[in-house]
Amino acid sequence: MQNIPIVFIAFQEQDNLGVGYLCSTLVEAGYEVEIIDYRHDKKYILERLQFHNPLIIGFSIIFQYHLYDFKQLINFLRENGIKSHFSAGGHYPSLRYKELLKKIPQIDSVVRFEGEWAFLELVNLIYKGKQWKDILNIAYIRDGTIVSNPIRPLENDLDKFQPPARPPLKEYALNKKYATLLAGRGCYYNCSFCSIREFYSEPPGPLKRVRRPEMVAREIELLHEQLDCAIFMFQDDDFPLAKNKGKDWAISFCEQLHKKKLNDKILWKINCRPDEVDKETFMLMKNSGLFLVYLGIEAGTDLGLKRMNKHLTVEKTFQAINILKELEIAFDFGFMLFDPWSTYKSILGNLTFLEKIIADGSSPITYCKMLPYAETQVELQLKNENRLKRIADYEDYDFLDGSLDNLYTFLVDCFDNWIGQHDGVLNLARWARYYFLVEQKYYPMNSNSINLDRSILNIISESNKFFIDVVKKMAKYYCLEVNSDSDIDHKRVAKVKEIVNAKHFEYQSKLNEIIKIIKNSDDKFSFVEEKSSNTFSTV
Repeated sequence: MQNIPIVFIAFQEQDNLGVGYLCSTLVEAGYEVEIIDYRHDKKYILERLQFHNPLIIGFSIIFQYHLYDFKQLINFLRENGIKSHFSAGGHYPSLRYKELLKKIPQIDSVVRFEGEWAFLELVNLIYKGKQWKDILNIAYIRDGTIVSNPIRPLENDLDKFQPPARPPLKEYALNKKYATLLAGRGCYYNCSFCSIREFYSEPPGPLKRVRRPEMVAREIELLHEQLDCAIFMFQDDDFPLAKNKGKDWAISFCEQLHKKKLNDKILWKINCRPDEVDKETFMLMKNSGLFLVYLGIEAGTDLGLKRMNKHLTVEKTFQAINILKELEIAFDFGFMLFDPWSTYKSILGNLTFLEKIIADGSSPITYCKMLPYAETQVELQLKNENRLKRIADYEDYDFLDGSLDNLYTFLVDCFDNWIGQHDGVLNLARWARYYFLVEQKYYPMNSNSINLDRSILNIISESNKFFIDVVKKMAKYYCLEVNSDSDIDHKRVAKVKEIVNAKHFEYQSKLNEIIKIIKNSDDKFSFVEEKSSNTFSTV
């Protein structure tokens, strides 16, 4: 239809499936598309846009914490002569379209909530030179006033959408490519820190929709046959396991994989809640290729779980982890060691919980601070308590106990590389496990492999225990021994940081060596990654 592409500027750490679905909808309608990672240098992005001179540029702004970068980029592009129609979409623009348009008035339109049909209609009208301001789901500025049009009902049949357009698949590990995909959209739950429920509440339609299991299995089959994909990472916020219908969906999906004889050829990973784990269903899922589960644990005390509105107990989490360990299914997890109402007691309770579940090295330790995302219950409560602080475009808060601010600052300074960097212990420990799991699935195992597995387990166990010990000691120091900032013994703090850095380097070196051994074992793994390009595949 048109040889001038629609360009999307988006965060591309992993496949951005939201943008991928928009692209496939546009490709089916005859348009060309290109995605540019917003983390590229602004000059590079400008050059790409000057080359294409697109009529429309879509900005995928998922969270408000990306807002500053996008604002700088959009200002830069306008100042350098890019006159395309700028349209924004994502969770944050959908929920805070007024705030977005006030902060970045250079944006011409906001596509709110699910955008496949609305954005296609916008593109069609702009390409035809017609008026577009009556489109459902669109917000914009008219004569200085922000206007939001009515919201169309959610598409009930997700399989009406074409599978998402994907860039060339990349290696996951050991010559095996991976792809991300969705089994459904939405979530039944209403956790206080999450905006997903709010995102799917305003548009008319169900909170949770799932695709037909046979269509998901067919997408996997095509990716496996046509693109030699072996590993599949479900990006659903909550895989279809909730309540009885969820179990039925999972069973039917596994049956489809067996019917297509894919169960021995692929691996797949899901995200779910601890109370959705049961032995019978997960045994079937493991026998169908499930190798990794990301658990939304979040807190290690019943009080913490209650504040998060998780409708979950610590005992239920223990049960889920024990099932996964018994079935030998690997797990990662999310965990908020800090929340707005944290106390010294709650920190120790969380650390004790972590010690119980991962001191054995079953999963590397992680932690974060709960953030007040737009339109969440947490954000509203902090506003009501007059505790929400805004730093530029970033929302944050101080703890009720000021000593925890010092403790949190210390941990960020001390463990930033450990937790947050690609070459940090957390990421390396995860990837050492992933490499081993892929080797275990696809390649002959021997005594050396078993020894490597044991070594990975021991390193993770030792590093987890070290981490917990340091945090316990420093929590006691900051919360019980320091009365004011002037009381902080900076030499003592510096010494602890020095010890942590030394240990971090030690664990880094050991994990890198293990990954290297697995990758180079008998020279049986060779992989030539497809050259990066701006073309996309649809299956």
